[in-house]
This record gives sequence, C-alpha cells and structure tokens, in this order.
Amino acid sequence: MSTVTNTQKKAPAGERVADWADGRLGIYTLAKANMRKIFPDHWSFMLGEICLYSFLIIILTGVYLTMFFHPSMNEVEYAGSYVPLQGQLMSEAFNSTMHISFEVRGGLLIRQIHHWAALIFLAGMFVHMMRVFFTGAFRKPREINWLFGFLLFFLGMFTGFTGYSLPDDLLSGTGVRFMQGAILSVPIVGTYLSMFLFGGEFPGGDFVARFYSAHVLLLPGIMLGLVVAHLILVFVHKHTHFEGPGRTNKNVVGMPLLPVYMAKAGGFFFLVFGVIAIIAAIASINPIWALGPYRPDQVSTGAQPDWYMGFAEGLIRVMPGWEINLWGHTLVLGVFIPLVIFPVVLAAIAVYPFIESWITGDKREHHIAQRPRNAPTRTAFGVAWITAYMIMLVGGGNDLWATHFHLSINSITWFVRIFFFVGPVIAFIVTKRICLGLQRRDKDKVLHGRESGIIKRLPHGEFVEVHEPLSQGELYKLTAHEQYAPAELPPAVDENGVQRKIGAMEKLRVKLNKGYYGDDNQVAKPTQEEYKEIQSGHGHH
Repeated sequence: MSTVTNTQKKAPAGERVADWADGRLGIYTLAKANMRKIFPDHWSFMLGEICLYSFLIIILTGVYLTMFFHPSMNEVEYAGSYVPLQGQLMSEAFNSTMHISFEVRGGLLIRQIHHWAALIFLAGMFVHMMRVFFTGAFRKPREINWLFGFLLFFLGMFTGFTGYSLPDDLLSGTGVRFMQGAILSVPIVGTYLSMFLFGGEFPGGDFVARFYSAHVLLLPGIMLGLVVAHLILVFVHKHTHFEGPGRTNKNVVGMPLLPVYMAKAGGFFFLVFGVIAIIAAIASINPIWALGPYRPDQVSTGAQPDWYMGFAEGLIRVMPGWEINLWGHTLVLGVFIPLVIFPVVLAAIAVYPFIESWITGDKREHHIAQRPRNAPTRTAFGVAWITAYMIMLVGGGNDLWATHFHLSINSITWFVRIFFFVGPVIAFIVTKRICLGLQRRDKDKVLHGRESGIIKRLPHGEFVEVHEPLSQGELYKLTAHEQYAPAELPPAVDENGVQRKIGAMEKLRVKLNKGYYGDDNQVAKPTQEEYKEIQSGHGHH
C-alpha cells in the first residue's frame, strides 16, 4: 500500500500576506516598476531631505504635545512646581505649557525639539528653494512643483506663527498684539478680521482655541497634502542632475531607490533627528517661565519673532509713521504699506518661473541643473533678494542691534531704510560681475588647463607656469552649458510688404530678454578651433 505525501512547504506568513495584498492591490508590479527608479546624487539634494525629515519630526513631537496641552484662555491660578510663578493668575494654555515643561516626563525636551525642528524646517525650505532657484531647477516641467514648495514655505510661516502664539506667554502675546495691529490697518475689513480671529476685543477669549485648530489640524493637513504632491511630482519628473559626461535631458545618472538611496535616506533621517535633539538639549529656546503669562499692559524686553517673520516685522518697524485721514477715518500707511509689500514680494517669488519662461521664450523641458555662474542675471536677482531680506531682518531687530552694539536706534532705522533700496542694487551688480568673472576663468581653464604651481624657465630666459590639461570629463562640465542668443524684434515689414504690428508687451519681452542674454550677460564658450590652437603650442602659455 502506498501513500501520497505533500512535499510543498507552506510559505512564510509575511509572504502569504504579501501575496494576498498583491492579488488585490497589484503591489508586486508597482514595486518592480518604481523601487529600482534611479535618483542622482549630489550634496545639495540633501537640503530637501532636511526639510522633509524636519517636517516629520514636527508631526511626531506635535502629536505628543497635543496630549497635554489645553487650548483655553480660562483663567486659573498656577500651582505647579515652578516656585516663582506659584499663585499667579494665567490662562490654561500657559498653565498646561508650564506643566509640559516641568511635570511631564521629557516634556521640555519634546517642546524644544518641536520648536527647533520648526525653525530648521523653514530654514531648510529657504535654502532648498534658493538651490532650486539658482540652478534653474524650477523650469519646465517643474513650475507646478515650485509652486507647491512655495506654498509649503508660506504655510509653514503661518503654522510656525500660530504655534509660537499658543503658550500665551508674554513674548508670543506681544507678537500676536503686533499682528492684530497690522490687521487693524487694513481699510474697511480690518476690524472685522480682528473680531473674527479674536472673538471680540483683543485679546478676546477664543484666539488660542482658534489658533490651536489651525495649528494642529488645518495648516498641517494642507501641508501634508502638499508634501505628498511635491514628492509625487519629484518621482514623476525625475530629479535634476548637474552637467557631466553622459548626462542629458533624456536620462538620469544615479543610484536606485532600493536599496542604496533608501538606506542612505534612512540613515540621514536619524542623523537629522539626532542633531536637532542635541541642539534642543543644549540651546534653550522660548523659556516661557522666565517671561511669564501674557498681560496686555506689559511688553517683554527685546521682543522678537522667529527669524522667518523678521522680514515682515522689519518692514513695519522701519516704515515712517505716515497717516492720512479720509472721511473721518484714519488710514495708517506706516503699517498698511508694509502689509501690502510683504505678500507682493512673496507672490513675485511664486510666479518667477512663469515670468522667466515668458522673458526667455524657452518652452523646452529641462532636467539638467545649471551652474549659477552660467545664469548671471538670475543669480544676481536671487542674491539681491536675499540681501533685501537680510537687511529687513536687521530692521526687525533694530532694538537688539542698538542695545548690543551701543548704536543709535534711529541710525539703524535710517540705515535700513536707505540700504533696503541701495543694497540689492549693489548686490545685483557685484554678483553679476562675479558670475562673468567665473565664466572667463572657466574659459581660461578649458583653453590653457589648470595652474600647476610649477614655474619653468624657457631657453630664452622667460619664466612661465606649467598648466596641466583638464580631463575630458572636466572639459565637458565646463563647456556643456547652452549659449543663448538674445531675442530680436521681427522686421517692421513682413515678406509681403505688410507692416507688422508689434505690441508693447512683445517689445518689453525682447528688451528683458536682452537683459538676460545680451553680450554683457554671458561669456562666449571656447571653440574647438581655439582649443586646438592653444593645445598645439601656437597659443599663449
């Protein structure tokens, strides 16, 4: 008598679960198509990763803090462990923040990590956007992704401000009062907006609860959606890569997502988390116990917003106190004008990719990142904007500059007023000249080679420096960039003798195009004939 035995072994539980999911979701096909996707590698790409990881840290620490925070302005008497404030009246928001800081295990560290991660997230966004701007990585097809990144930065500013305001301490309360004054300067609707935000006369009884809803639900939810959309577009469009041998607009040179890139990204996440934790542990920020609860009749000394709001505060601080009276109403121009300038500047940053595309007339897809020196006008604009931002940061902290360096606050204010207009112009001119100088240096390196530092004496007594020839890869890198021809207006009369109608916008576009690509905006690349002549020994040393 014979028996039949089943020799097939049962698959492991994990494999059975994966098979079950694949039968319903098709994850094997999805993974095979995308997990081996190639990503280029460059140190500057880590800036975007720092933003992503900081955002994840903000979410994780924020969830922990929401378990202990009470978003209420109901007045209570403090009876916690911090003796100097015992017996004082304060809001439940401030009282619960003190409880987190002194009674909850690890609460103060989590608060510090949360705040520092927010600062680093916005700083990373700022630098990341500048990297994208200076390398032209916002060009087609990435204009929409630039808008997503800009919205993340914009919403991050207000998410940070609402979070900064939640403890209801003297410093954040002063900042909220500053914001409320700016809102009141808006004609017609300013008072209505203030009443809507604060639920009555400032400080009202509802603003902490309303800011809390926006801070933990509305704004992070929108930002999370933007982050996902941003990453999806990065995945779809491919990452830009820098000029080099074998790199074109039609390929990607780099490492696969799995296992190389994911392993590096995972390690980098813990590195970012560790650095933020160390900073939070050794550098205290926003010590609310030293400031005390908010009182409308008090202002904390040296009250400053977080750095990303310094530009807006600087605009208001240095603006002259102009006012006009119309029909019995006072229009506070000293506050309203900066309140208009700030969003206009931000809007210009948001739509810049579309402005440059219109000026240059370039509708092609670009997957090669430019060296900033090869786009001197754009680079000069970026440096000019950063200069204006930094000058306004000085204006936003004019009181601290005055007290720390024993200067006149009026002198600092007038310095900021003048250099807000002069500084960006100087920065634009200097940056453009530097870029053109670097282009000439690259051209000289291509034709003559790299300076070796070796001095050689020729038979007739002349001393020359020996130049080492560049490798083919280096030669390609220095000569791969495109040489643009400035746009020209079409002839006034067409081939049929009919006079063309050239609109004012087209004339403006051509004029701006020459500003980007004119003779004084780019140095001609070395030709093969020039290179062969130099290398044959007939050119200069």
